[in-house]
Amino acid sequence: MSLSKSPTAVFSPSLGSNDASRWQRGNTGAAAAKQLKPFATEDIKILLLENVNQTARDILAAQGYQVDFLKSSLPEDELVKRIRDVHVIGIRSKTQLTARVLREARNLIVIGCFCIGTNQVDTQYAAQHGIAVFNSPFSNSRSVAELVIAEVIALARQLGDRSNELHKGIWNKVSSGCWEIRGKTLGIIGYGHIGSQLSVLAEAMGMTVIFYDAVNLMALGTAKQVPTLEALLGGADFVTCHVPELPETHNMIGRLQFEQMKHGSYLINASRGSVIDIPALIDVMRSGKLAGAALDVYPAEPGGNGDYFTNDLNHWAEDLRSLKNIILTPHIGGSTEEAQSAIGIEVGEALVRYVNEGCTLGAVNLPEVNLRSLTMEEDNHVRVIYIHHNVPGVLRKVNEILGDHNVDKQTTDSRGDVAYLMADISDVNASVIKDLYDRLEGLSSRIMTRVLY
Repeated sequence: MSLSKSPTAVFSPSLGSNDASRWQRGNTGAAAAKQLKPFATEDIKILLLENVNQTARDILAAQGYQVDFLKSSLPEDELVKRIRDVHVIGIRSKTQLTARVLREARNLIVIGCFCIGTNQVDTQYAAQHGIAVFNSPFSNSRSVAELVIAEVIALARQLGDRSNELHKGIWNKVSSGCWEIRGKTLGIIGYGHIGSQLSVLAEAMGMTVIFYDAVNLMALGTAKQVPTLEALLGGADFVTCHVPELPETHNMIGRLQFEQMKHGSYLINASRGSVIDIPALIDVMRSGKLAGAALDVYPAEPGGNGDYFTNDLNHWAEDLRSLKNIILTPHIGGSTEEAQSAIGIEVGEALVRYVNEGCTLGAVNLPEVNLRSLTMEEDNHVRVIYIHHNVPGVLRKVNEILGDHNVDKQTTDSRGDVAYLMADISDVNASVIKDLYDRLEGLSSRIMTRVLY
């Protein structure tokens, strides 16, 4: 283990949504924060895939890290080779970080998902091996909500078909089957960050809003929560899905649910591709039960741009493409300059805080733990991070090791089978740090030990 003194540069993260952490990190009256690093920054290797936004690349490069950037995802075999030596990996929704891939990640300490979801990562395996996972649950909510509103209007006016016809030279001015959305009912399945923003936008357009969620939630504006999915499907002119990918949401809208929808209604899905039974959707579109649909997500999606949306990818792709009044978009719900910039900043800063300070606030798979930053006046300090199995007796053994030293502050928390301990220790030198590290590494409860100084 090589030891190096911390650089003097200060990283100033943006304020978080958690009040306690915001005040901890935003106390401008305190002495300048000391940037903790357990290594020479140039030794840290970062792999960014899927065209992660420039804002994140700038944040990470400014720390002196080695940043390797690719515009596309990688096949699993190639990913296994590339991930072996990296400390940080940044992905979006296409890259699959399975247990097989993570098993080869010998140096990996943190994963950044530059998107809302984390279902593409085996978060449980990551936690059990001390690898933190961060995402951006809020930053693209507005972009997705605006896309859905646009699709509601486009479907109601059959804009996709009229545009395609005119591109072919066909003038087809019709009003039959075209509607205003004012006075229509929007049914939102999943009233989270996106669903609730969509609710406000829809009401501003003159729509009535109903929503269904697994838990009771406070409605915004005049929206009303309905008790069952069936009640929503039977009462909505437009149905839009905003739920995570879970076993409970797999084929959430299938043949039975299509039967429960109004004749001539519309379906929109900008959540996860597994939520809709697409062969069943094709059948109800052909029968005329549904007047239109818009899909932004699919069960299988290409790893990069190109002419890949064929039956080789999904066996029903060409049937889906042949339908009238159906809007098909390539998972662009959050693909705006504003959203991607905000995601890059949010996840990029979270990665820097974790690498440099050990802060897990916002992690989706580890306990959320933070300590007040050390200051530049506090020389000869070390921050010890001990990620361990959550079993009885660990704290006693850890404190036996730390007890011979001046522990300035210490905190710990657990999440399931994994616990996370942070402690700041003063009056130490390189030999003491190495001794602490070696003794903690020798404990049977150890998952990962890090020292930051």
